Amino acid sequence: MLEIKDLHVSYGGIKALRGINIEVPDGKIVTLIGANGAGKSTLLRTISGLVKAESGSILLDGEELIGKQINKICESGIALSPEGRRVFADLTVMENLRIGAYLRNDKKEIEKDLEWVFNLFPRLKERSWQYAGTLSGGEQQMLAVGRALMSKPKILMLDEPSLGLAPLIVQQIFDIIREINHAGVTVLLIEQNANMALKTADIAYVIETGEIVLSGSGRQVLENPTVREAYLGNKKSVVIVGLDPTICTSRCFADSLVKPGNDIEFYNIHINPLQKNCIFRVILKNQEASRMFYEAKNSLVFKKGNETLMIEPWGKNSFRVRSTLESAFIDR
Repeated sequence: MLEIKDLHVSYGGIKALRGINIEVPDGKIVTLIGANGAGKSTLLRTISGLVKAESGSILLDGEELIGKQINKICESGIALSPEGRRVFADLTVMENLRIGAYLRNDKKEIEKDLEWVFNLFPRLKERSWQYAGTLSGGEQQMLAVGRALMSKPKILMLDEPSLGLAPLIVQQIFDIIREINHAGVTVLLIEQNANMALKTADIAYVIETGEIVLSGSGRQVLENPTVREAYLGNKKSVVIVGLDPTICTSRCFADSLVKPGNDIEFYNIHINPLQKNCIFRVILKNQEASRMFYEAKNSLVFKKGNETLMIEPWGKNSFRVRSTLESAFIDR
């Protein structure tokens, strides 16, 4: 079992994780959902040793992982398939897979696991001598998962495995996740597709601003009204990115948004420490408000102190934020 106890992680003066407590039982699929910048990837990177913990404990079968070298963490049975695939583009599929088994010495078992990966992903066997950089996005994701499996992990951590993939490929990826789990591998899953993740998971956690705010079985969390509203599309929502948190304008922006009569209802604020931005989640109250936001020629303007923030429609499904302090673009 993987146990995370009172885990705190900071990037400089910004708290990324605030007292995280999670259990990942053997043989289960555990998923972690939350908005961008909530701390999901930071958690996986901290478990794998890529990010140092400020305090707390990460125990694998009772053994402390914090302070161990990354290769020792991998040897203990932790494998990460990172967001964005990160395959070695100039190496072949076969070479990528064998790199996954770099720390192993059991040659016969390596060959068995290689055949298992090829059974899971027949396309990789077909393209075993092809350079990884020439594969499609879906094939690269298969390769990233297969490479992680070649380390023979007790726990496979998957960071956004469906990101950017076609719906048919997404379904295939989730079917394979279940098959991997049925083979005895514990899975810790971070996934943007909350609906698929919660339907697949035995246990689910919801993280906001570096804190666990809800947990339960995948089905329980899936049926939670707050989760359905925030992550499953019951209300139209957008995320606005683009203010420097050191200027402390987040509360000013919130005060502006919640004035009576506005068509936008303020929902929450959290910090994205990697991009050093404040992220604002707002909910458009109704379809008319949504239409107004995306189609109106007039911009929404908020003023507070020495800052002016302008939100402008920018195509059908995106918008632009302009500020006297900073500007940013995001598609949603």
